[in-house]
Amino acid sequence: MELRLRHTPVLYSHAVRPRRTGHDVVPRGQGRELPGRAGGGTGTVAGITSASPRHRRTAGYHPVMFSLRARTVVFDIDGTLCFDGRTIDEGILAALGECERAGHHLVFASARPVRDLLPVLNGAFASATLIGGNGSLVSVGGQVRARAAFDPAGLRALLEAAGRYEATYLADGPWDYAYTGPVDHPIRSRVDQGDLARRVGLTELPEVVKFLVVGASDMTELAETGRRLGLTVNHHLDEAIIDFAPGSTTKWEALASMGIREYVAFGNDINDFDLLRNAERAVRIGAHPSLDDVAQVTVAADPAAVAAEISLLAQAAGVVV
Repeated sequence: MELRLRHTPVLYSHAVRPRRTGHDVVPRGQGRELPGRAGGGTGTVAGITSASPRHRRTAGYHPVMFSLRARTVVFDIDGTLCFDGRTIDEGILAALGECERAGHHLVFASARPVRDLLPVLNGAFASATLIGGNGSLVSVGGQVRARAAFDPAGLRALLEAAGRYEATYLADGPWDYAYTGPVDHPIRSRVDQGDLARRVGLTELPEVVKFLVVGASDMTELAETGRRLGLTVNHHLDEAIIDFAPGSTTKWEALASMGIREYVAFGNDINDFDLLRNAERAVRIGAHPSLDDVAQVTVAADPAAVAAEISLLAQAAGVVV
């Protein structure tokens, strides 16, 4: 059975409201769909002549200034800005502030649902756009919207496969979640850190926008089954988890649907591939080999190195901050 991607152009509500976040889940039918336009495309970076350059920042390295058309900067969170699963280093926060004051629009794009992005950002960058669930959720102007969800038949097929391989999982709705995994699984500590949502049964979720398997009798075969069903599947071997998203949902696809076609991107993992591939300037944090062919710049997975690279964007904007 092929899973069909259902786009949900309306905004979601729930009886439990997020608290003290600056982001609201608003009632269905209120607000409006952001104007979307499919697109994307790679860009060039002035001052870099190689068609597929890769550069590594090292201590004492003084980069040549570059210029950019893009005024949007998109950041993955875990492994890119956040290295402990809970916080962002003060140096990185300061560099992000420089970048924003220089006129760049910030977008934070994560596998986390929006609910779990907010505690990490801790109230900073209220004007930023948030993309959660690898593209299934967006928050613009503080309003959380589900833009893609599993259709009922497709979800049943996925659940049948999950049952066949005795899978335990984290299923996210627009705000609340269902969890069947062990209490001591590392992913559990990242879920609802701000105590903003409810843990409910799967059938209580109005829609499922993301399905993360945290354990199964055969993870490899379950991942392959998801691909045969037409899902976007990110099998993270290092964490022993499988991330399923509806249809072709990706971070880049979410950006394109909002009309964002020129941007700088920072990412570290396989789920950032399309995001980096379509960026004007693509910055890989760390050395994940799956990003070898799309990274223009490679930066060590170190807060100081990441902060320095972000600060370059403020300089490139030609604004004294």
